[in-house]
Amino acid sequence: MEFRKQIEELLNTFLASREDLYLIDLKISAADAITVILDGDNGVTLQDCLDASRAIENNMDREEHDFSLQVMSSGLSEPLVTPRQFRKNIGRELEILLADSKEIEGELTKVEDDKITLILKYRKPKEVGKGKVDVVEEREIPYTEIKKALVAVKF
Repeated sequence: MEFRKQIEELLNTFLASREDLYLIDLKISAADAITVILDGDNGVTLQDCLDASRAIENNMDREEHDFSLQVMSSGLSEPLVTPRQFRKNIGRELEILLADSKEIEGELTKVEDDKITLILKYRKPKEVGKGKVDVVEEREIPYTEIKKALVAVKF
């Protein structure tokens, strides 16, 4: 069996037993360095990463195929890529880079299979006279228009 398919099968078997966890990315380099990035509906613990690592490592023969393995959780610096990740972050501020290179920031209020909804709050110049006016706008954004979406970290 092909090496990548074998890793994918082991990982899928593990994830089937842990429905709260899901795969974000699986990378296998030319030197067979495996990187697995997981996320979970309630976050990912160190034990979750260890369990996933063991599910792969204990079922592979290092004599047959030498590899390195790294299993990690999707951190704050990782972009959101699946609707499930977006759902987990409802109520949080997101920074989104759109396909047309515009950047917007707003509170995630709704997640659907094909789009998300943000509440944008900003100031814009008055139509008549000087000064600015506060604007609150609800905006639907299809996933196809999102180049990159990150949870905004505020201190």
